[in-house]
Amino acid sequence: MSEKKQPGVWEGFKAFLMRGNVVDLAVAVVIGAAFTNIVNSVVKGVISPLVGAFGTKDLDKYSSCLKSPCKFDEATGTVTSGIPILWGTVLSATLTFVITAAVVYFLMVLPMSKYLAAQAARQKAKEGTQEVIEVSELEVLKEIRDALVAQRGSGHSQD
Repeated sequence: MSEKKQPGVWEGFKAFLMRGNVVDLAVAVVIGAAFTNIVNSVVKGVISPLVGAFGTKDLDKYSSCLKSPCKFDEATGTVTSGIPILWGTVLSATLTFVITAAVVYFLMVLPMSKYLAAQAARQKAKEGTQEVIEVSELEVLKEIRDALVAQRGSGHSQD
């Protein structure tokens, strides 16, 4: 009776690392981290100042007090008494998310999808042209065949 040898941990790990989607995922994470810096820079350097020009620059200071009196230590920003609800922080995070999503969509996703659609249209047009060429070649070959058949047919009748 032969025993089937189970692959070792090292062989399993090597097989896991060599799968294509693991490498693709690693590349995507690295590119995503680098792209995050670009998006954050655009949001902090361009979008946030524009939003701040119309309103306040620091939404984190807006809060309501659940249990009065709410007092904050100005030096550290911590609560000394009361129970504050920091709704400004939630609003700020929500706005940052929406602004970041808009920057990603309008600066990356939309142009890339338009580029890919144009590329697909060019490829389809190229394939259509290739198909027309193939059809016309087929028609020429049929005409040659018909001419050869006609010549053979006329050659046999004269003999």
